[in-house]
Amino acid sequence: MSTPLTSPTPQAPAVVPSTADKLANPTFRSDILENDTFKVGSRLFSSRLLIGTGKYKDLQQTEQAVMAAGSEIVTVAIRRTNIGQNKDEPNLLEVISPEKYTLLPNTAGCFEADSAIRTCQLARELLDGHNLVKLEVLGDTETLYPNVVETIKAAQVLIDDGFEVMVYTSDDPIVAKELTAMGCVAIMPLGSLIGSGLGLLNRHTLSLIIDNAKATNTPVIVDAGVGVASDAAMAMELGCDGVLMNSAIAYAQNPVLMAYAMQQAIRAGRASYLAGRMPMRKMATPSSPQTGYFFQ
Repeated sequence: MSTPLTSPTPQAPAVVPSTADKLANPTFRSDILENDTFKVGSRLFSSRLLIGTGKYKDLQQTEQAVMAAGSEIVTVAIRRTNIGQNKDEPNLLEVISPEKYTLLPNTAGCFEADSAIRTCQLARELLDGHNLVKLEVLGDTETLYPNVVETIKAAQVLIDDGFEVMVYTSDDPIVAKELTAMGCVAIMPLGSLIGSGLGLLNRHTLSLIIDNAKATNTPVIVDAGVGVASDAAMAMELGCDGVLMNSAIAYAQNPVLMAYAMQQAIRAGRASYLAGRMPMRKMATPSSPQTGYFFQ
């Protein structure tokens, strides 16, 4: 006996949950940040923690810290780090492979535009045409504060030469606007002096830079001054797109554990920013209803 033919049950169209749905429904909470990417120039990234490769005791610890941080972008000081220039010395690329990580050559140690430009050109040659660089031109050896005049000069030359420039700068919103207008692919204001560990000393001006950058979708990445995980979380809660650090991890008593702590802080701060903070009030507001008491 044959089975009678029946019409197939119509299928409802698949529903793709929105970010709001994911935040409201506990079953989606685990993957909110997994799909939370940001763009730097022509490249797309998931990890918002950028990590430096200097100051560790050896290359093995460098590798372990980078892995614990979960970073995708790894900075390299071209003037100080061997990535093939010296054949007889340990090569960073033996533990930090360009096939696994996005290397970010930086111009640390440069105090004028010309030397920074030459350093970026050398990095491009050593890394087979790699054009993403972090530009920093320093003002003096004591504060390592950025020389914004030389920075702007170098940035324009590098952009004209086809580089995608992520730029270390002061926390001056006007300078940041100028660098954005020139075409820098990321603005990287300092939180405080390089290697100081003093944290974010001027959150208000950082917020102004973040607000201005939204108009062009230019990422803002805090660079320098982070000391502990709460500093990183605070930067993300302000709305920064990422944080770059080296000393806070490398100088910790347990660098690998600190790298992991920083990864968690970045994720927590980003989730807090996406969730939206409660309004700040001058006076107390009771968390329990003021009516319906069982007795007075």
